[in-house]
This record gives sequence, C-alpha cells and structure tokens, in this order.
Amino acid sequence: MNVLRMEDEAPRPARHWFAPWGWIYRPNSLEGVLLVLLTLAFCVQVFLAVDRHAHSVTDTLYGVFPFVVPAAMLLNWVASKTARR
Repeated sequence: MNVLRMEDEAPRPARHWFAPWGWIYRPNSLEGVLLVLLTLAFCVQVFLAVDRHAHSVTDTLYGVFPFVVPAAMLLNWVASKTARR
C-alpha cells in the first residue's frame, strides 16, 4: 500500500527529461533544459568568482574544479536516472 497515492488512482506515465546521446545525455523536455541551464549558470558563476581572485590560470583551475566537477557529475546522475532506457 502506498501512502501517497490512493488505491484507485492510476499511475502516471514516466516522463523522460533526457535521452541518451552517445556517452552523454541531451535534454528531452523543459525540465531537462532548465536543469542544464541551472548547472551552466552555477558553473559560470563559480568561474567568475574564482577567477576574480586568482593570480594565474592554475589558481583558477584549482579553484573551479571542486565545484564544476561535482555539478557535472550530479547533472549526469540525474540525466541517467530520468533518461529513456
């Protein structure tokens, strides 16, 4: 018995946010596009904030890496869970 759904209610069809495209996923719906745009906006914001205080290219790369890589991994994970199989 599911507490959140009534017994007589029919389950909704799954909505796919992403579609496999080689090794990566491409957005397939408005939700997917919004998620990609939010991730890109976050990465640009991090780059600008880190680059403002960096003294070299290496400082920028070391400062951006801990934020951009987990954001890309999280986006890839969400895409893999909401993609067509």
